[in-house]
Amino acid sequence: MKFADPKNDLAFKKIFGDKNHKNILISFLNSVLDFQEEKAIVDVSLANPYQVPKIFELKETILDIKATNKRGDSFIVEMQRKDLGDFTKRSLYYTSKAYVSQLPKGNDYTALKKVYFIGILNFNIFENKHYISRHLIINQETNEQDLKDFEFTFIELPKFQKELHQLETILDKWIYFIKYASDLTMIPKEYEEIKEFKEAFEIAMQTTWDTKELEVYDYMSLKEFDEINALRTAERKGYQKGEEKGMQKGIEKGIAKGIKKGIEKGIEKGIEKGEINKAIEIAKNLLDVLDDETIALKTGLSVESIKELRIK
Repeated sequence: MKFADPKNDLAFKKIFGDKNHKNILISFLNSVLDFQEEKAIVDVSLANPYQVPKIFELKETILDIKATNKRGDSFIVEMQRKDLGDFTKRSLYYTSKAYVSQLPKGNDYTALKKVYFIGILNFNIFENKHYISRHLIINQETNEQDLKDFEFTFIELPKFQKELHQLETILDKWIYFIKYASDLTMIPKEYEEIKEFKEAFEIAMQTTWDTKELEVYDYMSLKEFDEINALRTAERKGYQKGEEKGMQKGIEKGIAKGIKKGIEKGIEKGIEKGEINKAIEIAKNLLDVLDDETIALKTGLSVESIKELRIK
């Protein structure tokens, strides 16, 4: 049994963005946002339900998931495999855009509803060790959430290290499914009891996919593989070039430092030699006037040096 990788854009959208299987997305949202009892989401409408994109349209196709619940709250779910930089800014941009788009001309601001952003990342962006982090707008003085219309949740998959037997919550099971489903060959017994998980695994079974879906899935996988290789090659070349440049600069700096040190030493020695010559001249003029010890004291030369001057 072969399962598609839920981290692949197409597979992710097929599993979580199918209007005929909204219960899967609802289960995922409730587990990530910890919505229970009266807060639990019971229904969503998908703004951009799953449909297979054409390969030539992929550049223009946004494969994130947008949904709203009965209260009108909006949910943006994005799966991001590659670190393209500034993901936090991107999440702020998408969330703000979704918030503003709720307000047609003529409506007042009371019509604006809360927006939740969920980013599932195949890389790390925060220094903290926990695999899930929730971000709110908090009053710095009171530590209270006075501005409640934005909420961000980030799931960093590399930090999730639980094994199958360690899965305790529905959220654990969803994250494990997203991270490891493509490595499995059968539906684990830990997932068999819950309808949404069984459906998710069944949708991920590539034997049920049509040719068009498989073609787009493979194209996306290959494209990502090429991009990763290109990035690694660029990094390797950049590192090599930087290393060579660094070595050259190091050599140049070393030479410059050596020359500078040599000049300084030469000047220092020149000064010393000039002072000695001056002392010798003074000593010579005093030979007929003073004794050796007194001349040595006056000039800084040794008594032996004075005696040698007398012989000469």
